[in-house]
Amino acid sequence: MTVLAADVTSTLAELADWHGERRAHFPALTADPQLAYLDSSATAQKPQAVIDAVTEHVSRDHANAGRGNYPWSTAATKLLEVACDRVATFIGDTQRRGSVALTAGASAGLRAVALDWLLHDARSGDEIIVPAADHQANLLPWLEAQALSRARGVDLIVHEMPMEKTGSGDYDIDALRALVSPRTRMVAATHVHHVGGNDMNLHRIRAVIGDEVVFCVDAAQSVGHLPVDVDRLGADFLVFAGHKAMALPGIGAVWSRDERTGPFTLGGWAGSPNTTGAASLIAALDWLSATDCSLIHRWTVALGARLTEGLRHLDGIEVIGCQDSLAADSPVQKRQGIVSFTHRDIPARDLGFVLADRGILVRADGHCQARGLDPAPASGTAESVRVSTHVYSAVDEIDRLLDVLAEVQGR
Repeated sequence: MTVLAADVTSTLAELADWHGERRAHFPALTADPQLAYLDSSATAQKPQAVIDAVTEHVSRDHANAGRGNYPWSTAATKLLEVACDRVATFIGDTQRRGSVALTAGASAGLRAVALDWLLHDARSGDEIIVPAADHQANLLPWLEAQALSRARGVDLIVHEMPMEKTGSGDYDIDALRALVSPRTRMVAATHVHHVGGNDMNLHRIRAVIGDEVVFCVDAAQSVGHLPVDVDRLGADFLVFAGHKAMALPGIGAVWSRDERTGPFTLGGWAGSPNTTGAASLIAALDWLSATDCSLIHRWTVALGARLTEGLRHLDGIEVIGCQDSLAADSPVQKRQGIVSFTHRDIPARDLGFVLADRGILVRADGHCQARGLDPAPASGTAESVRVSTHVYSAVDEIDRLLDVLAEVQGR
């Protein structure tokens, strides 16, 4: 999506009333208007509808699902079915070509795909291509599957997803095309990068890998933030975390395209399901659908463009990712509501403390960033300040952040 200068201004003006009405749904934010919560990539705030749904579930007919034949237990079992159905609809599987399994989150979901699907019938010489410059949750499970395969005498080969060397932060599709072989079994990728904020343009990948290779998408930073369609992405697995999409922590989902993945089920004894999390997920997806993720996307992209436009004029600040997209009038694709940056003289964590002292809540660390196929953390891991927005994030919060950074710069 391209956002020009006029589009940034007009979008923020056009959606101002809509934003104000939606922000009022978040009691944690309205309780203290002086706080600017700009850490939505870590976890999203919860609208009143989610809080109400959880309260109703635990205070009226809360019971264990699948463990009884009385009405409360039957209702809890039905709740899980409804949650899976809501997930399928929300991510575009309107024809029900796939299945949904509820998990504890995106990390657990990706690990389930690695250990309960990939590892199940891996054969020596099978190759997988995985992102080694994205979140560790989309790297470490694949390396774990490789290690477990080798312990059984099966040589599962792992290749690193190639990245463009132009500084765009995008995947190198030409290099990926050259890497795919008849032994390639699976490709894993990230929809929106958790540090660079890139939409990784995954719709290009299916044409490159062909019809037989399974494609697994980490949608942790996209579901609930922008429209997600499994068919347009070409995904066979799509994994996300509920808490980043306004549900409670401890719930997430794996969607699988049955015709290519086969029936996918979670391995091992599942134990008691998280019905409270499922109730929150249903309410969150309903709220997001009513709000319209395309409008959320327009709002957060415009906020990101306003932020990068301001940051590029501050001496000592370096924004991570494509440098050609910083200006608000740049025709280059804008960041998806995620902007990360470093300061020439001030360590990221110190700058995070300064911002928190001024009521601006951001993340400042290494962001669980993978650093290559070696699972051991690299020494001197780069850290940055990450600003991440959602529907409730306000224009004045971005401006306050820029004012504080300018003030710090002037000292």
